[in-house]
Amino acid sequence: MSAPLKDLLRTSDLSKADIELLLETASKFAKNPLRAKKALAKRTVAIYMTKSSTRTRLASETAVAHLGGTPIFLRGDDLQIGRGETISDTAKIISGFCSALIVRTFAQSDVNELGKYASIPVINALTDDDHPTQLLADWLTIREQFGKDIKNRKFVYVGDGNNVAAAWLIMGATMGAHVVVATPGGKWAPKSSVVEQANKIAKQSGAKIEVVTDPKEAVTGASVVYTDVWMSMGDSEADRSEKIAALSPFAVTNDLMKLTAKDSIFMHCLPAHRGEEVATDVIDGAKSVVWRQAFHRRTTIQALLYHLTKGDLKGNK
Repeated sequence: MSAPLKDLLRTSDLSKADIELLLETASKFAKNPLRAKKALAKRTVAIYMTKSSTRTRLASETAVAHLGGTPIFLRGDDLQIGRGETISDTAKIISGFCSALIVRTFAQSDVNELGKYASIPVINALTDDDHPTQLLADWLTIREQFGKDIKNRKFVYVGDGNNVAAAWLIMGATMGAHVVVATPGGKWAPKSSVVEQANKIAKQSGAKIEVVTDPKEAVTGASVVYTDVWMSMGDSEADRSEKIAALSPFAVTNDLMKLTAKDSIFMHCLPAHRGEEVATDVIDGAKSVVWRQAFHRRTTIQALLYHLTKGDLKGNK
């Protein structure tokens, strides 16, 4: 038998079976947050963040508490890593005290190294390259709206080809969905390596992957329209005017939403900049499910902690 999945470092680490199990458990945690209130009893979980956070921090600390554990929140300058201690040494020390480590930081390589040297589960709660915990919350929200049958449905991301766009492609490919990413061409498009990986997964899952540059074409008939802020943490301010000019045609407005399916929904991982990537009357309108998405950050992180610490996930071997 192959070893269980120890860490969630990338969206692509999860098999479809893993995702299905996590969504099922998270759905149960949504109904009864304390159904496994002793799973982490008398245990601690480190939550290490070098990026500011609202949803991820609240979701992570609440998830640990609902499992009976104690969250230990750590900023970048709280640790000796800020004074030159190596990532490998830090990973080993945290492993001696805690049962899991949740990380929100800039470099994917830092999370990979923490996973390599930690003996406990490491969960990527956001890097510049990926956002797997967000996508689990997104897909649970999608499932609540449309059920498991996604045939003839189109799931569209519009805007900057960032970490969320990358995770959207990989998760959608794994789930066998028709996923579309609409971005400007060139440097605001998703990385070609991510698109190649999504297409490779799609060949096995039966998914359909599209990367286009026309937002109207992309959203026509869509069941989901998803967007994110145009300027992410770590983006160069020198690029702001050029980037916003390039992305302006990709703003999600009521006119754009009129092209979607009748039962379509609007999604956003938040925080949002109303009047920039999304119109106020869209994000605060009847089709918006952004608050349910945010709620499921807790349920899905709780499910991840529950199953990773038990060794229940198999990963993509």
